[in-house]
Amino acid sequence: MNTPSGSAPALSDPARAAPSSGPPQSLREAWVALAGLSAVFLFEMLDNSILNVALPTLGRELHASAVALQWVTGAYAVVFGGLMLLFGAVADRFGRRRVMLVGLALLGASSLATAFVTSAEQLIAVRAVTGVAAAMTTPGSMALAFRLFDDDALRVRASTLISTVGLIGLAIGPTAGGFVLAIAPWQVLLLVNVPIAALAALGIRRGIAEDEAADLHRDPVDIAGAVLATATIVPALAAPTLFLDRGAGSWLPWLVTAAAGAGAVLFVLRERAARHPLLDLRLVAHPLVAAGLAYKAAAGLATAGLGYLVTLQLQLDWGWSPALAAVGMLPQVVVLVAGGALIGPFVRRAGLDRAAWLSAAAVVSGLAVYASLGRFGYGWVALALVLVAAGMRVVGVVAGVNVLRGLPENRTTIGAALTDTATEVASGAGLAVTGTVLAGLFTGDIAAAHWSARQTARFHEAATLSGLALTVVAAALVGWAIRHTRGAANGRPDTPGADAPGGSPEKPAPSASI
Repeated sequence: MNTPSGSAPALSDPARAAPSSGPPQSLREAWVALAGLSAVFLFEMLDNSILNVALPTLGRELHASAVALQWVTGAYAVVFGGLMLLFGAVADRFGRRRVMLVGLALLGASSLATAFVTSAEQLIAVRAVTGVAAAMTTPGSMALAFRLFDDDALRVRASTLISTVGLIGLAIGPTAGGFVLAIAPWQVLLLVNVPIAALAALGIRRGIAEDEAADLHRDPVDIAGAVLATATIVPALAAPTLFLDRGAGSWLPWLVTAAAGAGAVLFVLRERAARHPLLDLRLVAHPLVAAGLAYKAAAGLATAGLGYLVTLQLQLDWGWSPALAAVGMLPQVVVLVAGGALIGPFVRRAGLDRAAWLSAAAVVSGLAVYASLGRFGYGWVALALVLVAAGMRVVGVVAGVNVLRGLPENRTTIGAALTDTATEVASGAGLAVTGTVLAGLFTGDIAAAHWSARQTARFHEAATLSGLALTVVAAALVGWAIRHTRGAANGRPDTPGADAPGGSPEKPAPSASI
């Protein structure tokens, strides 16, 4: 990987990174760097899941309202999603390793500040700063893992390892948080980010070489494009929460949705006109990139809709206790955690492109099973959970790798940010559709202990209608992506012109099979 546009960072020798040693030829050679990158992803998965357990405690100790508690988690998600594209572009311009380390320092500082929080407003501010740190670090974890290797098989294995660590954190987060709250103050749940950030910084400093000038582009940062991107994504992420809280009859959710739409139009116009755009739309149109984003969006829609509906069904429709409902979700947890061992063999057999659409189709099929048959018994719910988890486990890795394969090497971080943003926005849209349909059909207090027969029937009707609507949209995205990539050349595009991003021709495309 010695093209003019950039190369994968070389693994360090025992004392310090040595760019001349060449890219590692196994995961074992890159274990220091992978440990650091895995810690970054562990933080992202563990952070909000472990905090959700403490929301009742936070409400009591900080005298927080329901709206304030909602923004304790919402502030992080909105800031994180809104700034990812900006910091992805900054990292590709000024150095991925540098931005990652600054973000980890900010993460450690914001987590330490939790010890001094005395009000809900202060905690919301701390969570917003943590969202900034996450936007600086999370896309870089995938981009740096991709750039470590010059072999697609190793890239998939590295991404699988990193995501497995994160999913383990997601799975054990609520249980671990419950145990911690039984013996320690709630602040401990966020202070755990401090050692995680320290571990990540140590692994990245020792395992990943500093970015070389040839690895970075020198285009000016598109400030106007960054502002418009943030002004589009922030309301897009806030709108689903407003729909769930205020209902489709309120004007505010629709106003925020319209603001997101207007921002998107202005962003596209700006990027088409800018000489050095934040996001070159010609690159996004590359088959691998566009298809990968469509697969990620389809998975985000299906996963968010299914998770929301199953949670309500198990506890409110069927009356299961929270503990029993947690047991009911175990098929999904087991597949998410244990399924990583099957990704490599599956991708080697199917190839990256075929694995991407097969896994995305599995996610859509799982949602269709739940929407059509979920009300007839837990067996169908469990099957839907397994299908969605299995598909999501693969598509989360493979579609992300395909997006980075389709971009110039000096645009990998913004590519990773783009895949994360697509997932976040699609997940929000899935929640908005499901919540709006449910609010429109269900009458009375949905959190009531006992539903009437009419309310149960209305819930089943809403679950079927919203589930099938999301299935149709997700299936359309998958079908479009399959057609878009059929017969298209694989690999990275040549950089379009001397004044376009990248500025130099790229290497020949890698093989689609590994």
